[in-house]
Amino acid sequence: MPEVIISMEQQIHFARMDSPIGPLLLADAGSGLCSVLFASKDGSPDRSALLARLERRYGSFTLVESLDRLAQAVSYLEDYFIAPAASDPYQGKLAPGGTEFQRRVWNWLIRIPAGEAASYSEVANRVGRPQASRAVGSACRANPLPIFIPCHRVIGKTGLLTGFGGGLELKARLLKEESWAGPG
Repeated sequence: MPEVIISMEQQIHFARMDSPIGPLLLADAGSGLCSVLFASKDGSPDRSALLARLERRYGSFTLVESLDRLAQAVSYLEDYFIAPAASDPYQGKLAPGGTEFQRRVWNWLIRIPAGEAASYSEVANRVGRPQASRAVGSACRANPLPIFIPCHRVIGKTGLLTGFGGGLELKARLLKEESWAGPG
């Protein structure tokens, strides 16, 4: 008689990466890159914050350190930090989760080239929800894959830099290094 497996715990692979903006923690749950976490305010990689983020989404799992599993994502970030203005969208698998609306926003954000920016209202129009500027902001705030899904390229209508998980200083730095000329 076949054995019935009641529960199988998922493995999530993670890697720590040093970068010019501080340590980053990357995670892959098997279907693609699912999380990128900036260092905590004290500059250390916050493994407990990564665990909390992943537990909310996946429930029970085993966290396994594996640079091999995340080599493509790490390589992409290394290239990005060498030449941010020349960066193309990531070609690996992304698995950000999210609602249908969030995924529509994130899929559109990937199309914003380095050195360019779009306003929240422009993104809302592009995803077919012209009255949803605030919901676009919420989708950006919920983005678990900063840089890969470049929510830092979304700005206020007048060019004002608003909200970013890594802080406004980092948002300004990323945009500047991508050669964004500012509001025109």
